[in-house]
Amino acid sequence: MRALAAIALIGLTACAQPEAVAVETQVDPDTVAGDYRGITGTVERFTATSDLVTTRDVEVWLPPSYESDSDRRYPVLYMHDGQNLFDPEQSKYSKWDWGIDEALTVLISDGHVPEVIVVGVHSDSETRNPDYFPQKAGPEQADAFRRDFGQFDLSQLNADNYLTFLVQELKPQIDATYQTQPGRDDTSIMGSSMGGLISLYAISEYPEVFGRAGMVSTHFPLGDGALVDYFSDRLPDPDTHRLYFDFGTETLDHNYERYQDRMDSAVMAAGYAAGNNWTTRKFQGHDHSERAWRNRVHVPLQFLLAGEDVDGGERR
Repeated sequence: MRALAAIALIGLTACAQPEAVAVETQVDPDTVAGDYRGITGTVERFTATSDLVTTRDVEVWLPPSYESDSDRRYPVLYMHDGQNLFDPEQSKYSKWDWGIDEALTVLISDGHVPEVIVVGVHSDSETRNPDYFPQKAGPEQADAFRRDFGQFDLSQLNADNYLTFLVQELKPQIDATYQTQPGRDDTSIMGSSMGGLISLYAISEYPEVFGRAGMVSTHFPLGDGALVDYFSDRLPDPDTHRLYFDFGTETLDHNYERYQDRMDSAVMAAGYAAGNNWTTRKFQGHDHSERAWRNRVHVPLQFLLAGEDVDGGERR
């Protein structure tokens, strides 16, 4: 893994240490997710083994009516870094989770989103970067990445195997075990930072599987935006897909805006319409942490799951 260690040094962990000059975002108790430090609802856990990726836990959050309605089937949201979604005790960096369970409980109760199953796939700290780095961009943009990193060993990259694991192994298991709606229009994927990159890679590589993707604080500065160039002509069909992007202004996110602007230009060129099947939001004062993502998670959830272009952040 030494070839990819250089990548970790520039902040590709889920929540890298903030810069000393930056201001940490604090959890806002008045947001939809609130400040409850615990698990809301039912979360089931199992261990997934595969020849494609390292063994990892998977957590499944079940919507409120799941136990009482055996005939109902539910859309599914797949999320990366599953250890950071529901339980603050598992969150390694800030000891706050995303509050996915709290946010969805409120949004479902208020009728803002449909009931949904959330599948949180844990990451392995030793393999997270190779699993999440868009693999096919490696050979095409290797010179750009080597300029930044020095060493850049293509043989270490594993995102294609990770996506194969998600699509061909995990998803069939989830569909066989739980009351899911398995089609593309009912299957979403979302993550932050490198998890944002692998979410965009997933919907680009498997547009027949994933109909919606959420890219939160996406780490586009790699190789001075080489991944933006890679994705520019590989986006899924805007007639059948929905994309959400956002970024903050503090810590790692302080350098994201110009790269996200380039990505937005590519999204528009591909035929996406702002507020319809795509939105990008800038959140002033938000840093690169689960605290910040918790404060605004209701925005991507409503856009992805219900197509609702709700207020939150600055529309780009």
